[in-house]
Amino acid sequence: MISNISSRLQKLRQKLVEKEIDGIFISGTENRYYLSNFLGTAGYLLITERDTILVTDFRYIEQAKEQAPGYQIFQITTSASDWFVPLVTELGVTRLGIEAGNITFAQYRQLSEALNKAQSKLELVPVEGVVESLRMIKEPGEIEFIARAAGIADKALEYIQEMIHVGMTEKEVAWEIEKFMRENGSQSLAFEVIVASGPNAALPHACPSERQIALGEPVVVDIGAKVGGYCSDLTRTVCLGLPHPHDVLFNRVYDTVLEAQLVAIAQIHEGVSGNEADSLARRVIDDAGFGQAFGHSLGHGVGLTVHEQPRLGPNMTDILTSGMVFTVEPGVYLTGWGGVRIEDLVTLENGKTRLLSRVRK
Repeated sequence: MISNISSRLQKLRQKLVEKEIDGIFISGTENRYYLSNFLGTAGYLLITERDTILVTDFRYIEQAKEQAPGYQIFQITTSASDWFVPLVTELGVTRLGIEAGNITFAQYRQLSEALNKAQSKLELVPVEGVVESLRMIKEPGEIEFIARAAGIADKALEYIQEMIHVGMTEKEVAWEIEKFMRENGSQSLAFEVIVASGPNAALPHACPSERQIALGEPVVVDIGAKVGGYCSDLTRTVCLGLPHPHDVLFNRVYDTVLEAQLVAIAQIHEGVSGNEADSLARRVIDDAGFGQAFGHSLGHGVGLTVHEQPRLGPNMTDILTSGMVFTVEPGVYLTGWGGVRIEDLVTLENGKTRLLSRVRK
């Protein structure tokens, strides 16, 4: 559990001033946890210059009191249309931010109709990325959780590389990995395990199937563990035995992807944009003749969710800053043959990259 809630709230309140809103209604699960430590699966936060209120139902009241002691707990028994207006009226806010990326249209309509019915003058102001921009810069404790999750994924890949064999199905490999991670400290999976062999490896996010793994073909394995609520993300491409004698393509593709990743990790530094970081790896792949086969971005932030800010890709303007954690994951995918992706987690520390997972050379 992370305890720097007061510091986070202070930074959030500065954001409210910048956005010219009196308060914010937090509906996103990860944002709620980030600002309160509350792990319940149902609830909202209402945060103003003076107030910190956690809204939840009977099932989570005791949990909320224990996990979010700095919050006033407000118990609800009915739909939002019944409790929302009296509560925000009592707080005296006139412009209330709502998380445009997390609230559904149905929820927004319900709140708006409740305000109209009460003839309230409160204005709901859609805002984006307010809490996410705070989450983008990780505290040391957050980075430690991510590093521990990365360590579990590293060990899981070492384990599977020792026991995987020709004839195993993709689903069997995925289950062995999931079981290993859960038995070795992962509280859950950061995402469903990806195991893609042969032609399936040309699908960046393939689902494990009943396909049996054959000798000499690429097998992409993409996994993520979770510790303290924080995710890891790691991809390796393996080949059982030597590549098919006629298939000199595997070594060529693999070496290209690995070079692209190592170049990017070595040259990314504080102050570069997501677009500039992406171009470091993309240039290597382009020069090798595989530019059209690298169809996704170089990387993404990792934290309470497995895909968050910053984004490293074409036209991405996020500026990389110390304290950020992100993946570096170039890939080449050739329809009908397969693919290669190599992904590691790094953090920017004192302006330079530091690996949180172990690069395979």
